[in-house]
Amino acid sequence: MTTESAGARGQLAGQTVVVIGGSAGIGLETARRARAEGADVILTGRNPDRLKAAAAELGALSASAFDANDTEAIRAFFATVEPPIDHVMVTAGTPYYSRLAEMDFAETRLALQEHPMLMLGVARYAAGKVRPGGALLFMGGTGGRRPGIGLSVISAMTVALQALTANLAVEIAPVRVNLIAAGFVDTPLSATLLGDQIDVRRAELRDTLPIGRVVGPADVAALAVHLMTNTALTGATYDIDGGQQFVRAG
Repeated sequence: MTTESAGARGQLAGQTVVVIGGSAGIGLETARRARAEGADVILTGRNPDRLKAAAAELGALSASAFDANDTEAIRAFFATVEPPIDHVMVTAGTPYYSRLAEMDFAETRLALQEHPMLMLGVARYAAGKVRPGGALLFMGGTGGRRPGIGLSVISAMTVALQALTANLAVEIAPVRVNLIAAGFVDTPLSATLLGDQIDVRRAELRDTLPIGRVVGPADVAALAVHLMTNTALTGATYDIDGGQQFVRAG
């Protein structure tokens, strides 16, 4: 069976998926999975060269390079998107870890605004373009559920994003809104954040996680596509961390 014939009758056949942050990592893998399930994809990202390569690989309908943390850029982007679209997946943004004594308050202020404002901007400017029953999917995390040194900001975001998800699901219904809460995912961003400790972290997780392996972008992409296709799901947070929050190493 060819990729084309498989996609023609996939779960997302005939649908259009927008992936914000779709040039690498979880976003790119979600776009690949959506294409394999028959969807057309529209990609955005900050790095024009990386975005161009991703769009060429997937045969994307279009690709737009901009900083997703710029609310005006989000507005301008969705103004150019022809409705209807079916789903929007948002993976842009990075976590912020810092001890209080070392915290840069300017960076902290930006971090506290970044994810909530991104969610609000996408919800405001995309909702009118998404067909009823379509989905907005956002990325959060599980790491901030356990208090710890250096986790103040990310813990606040963990709570805030769940609350935003539930409220937005009510306000922009019948468009659905869900949050994917990931633990460690083996992506280029994780490698950048951990530097020369990345292999140590991978080994630690393989030894301690109940699933016996490290969660990868394909795992998150599979969940994202499920949340797109299961139209009974809205306003909820879905964990994908291999059991990381239940073990001491998580």
